[in-house]
Amino acid sequence: MGFNGVRKHQKIEDPRYLYWADRLGLLVWEEMPSAYRFTPTSVERTTREWSEAIARDYSHPCIVAWVPFNESWGVPNLPDSPSERHYVQALYHLTKTLDGTRPVIGNDGWESVATDIIGIHDYDGDPSRIARRYHADEMLPRLFRRERPGGRLLVLGDQQQPDQPIVLSECGGISCSAQSSTWGYSRCRPDEFAVHYTRLLETVRSLAVLSGFCYTQFADTYQETNGLLLADRTPKFPLAEIARATRGDDPRSPGAIDPLAVVGLTDEPER
Repeated sequence: MGFNGVRKHQKIEDPRYLYWADRLGLLVWEEMPSAYRFTPTSVERTTREWSEAIARDYSHPCIVAWVPFNESWGVPNLPDSPSERHYVQALYHLTKTLDGTRPVIGNDGWESVATDIIGIHDYDGDPSRIARRYHADEMLPRLFRRERPGGRLLVLGDQQQPDQPIVLSECGGISCSAQSSTWGYSRCRPDEFAVHYTRLLETVRSLAVLSGFCYTQFADTYQETNGLLLADRTPKFPLAEIARATRGDDPRSPGAIDPLAVVGLTDEPER
């Protein structure tokens, strides 16, 4: 489908999966499942289990990034809670201590307090708004001061224009199910999906400010029908066309970026 990696969302993957990712050259973002609350017990368990996951998996060359937190889950009061910010910073630095060879995204999606990559979750279904929000370097001060794609500030603290690479680490989420009971971040008819996906990816690929992107998501899961494949892995439009839309006809043409192009994988509903 034109992707060079996967973001394993809220899941430590089985070693057999990582073995085949190593063999096939598939890049993997490894992310810790989130606690629901910030408590002494959740801090102790998350720290211990995250350390064990890194010790088990750091020798897999497929892993290109570590993500201890996602969307402030388990640390819901980061803007107002010094202890929660210290917790994210502590796990960021612990991860860098246990493996100093890979980038660490302290809290992916928004409210970054310690990170090597600014990960942004933006499910705006209008490509023109995406283009305006991320179209040029001079927009970065506004982006980090005022824009709230997920309803949250993207970075916390006094830094107005962080120096880290920017990755649109969740985008898309287009549902094209005919069933009204299912869910996605935006919706279209099944016969419109190929056009919507192609237009969105054309816009995202054109944004030189981005170092990569992750499309949500690989396949439909339960009520969340925003996959590129149905739950039984039937493509929603032909695989060759999905690949062309993901990569573009000529991804190495002048002015084009060659980004980290990751598809989001989940094994349970995100919401």
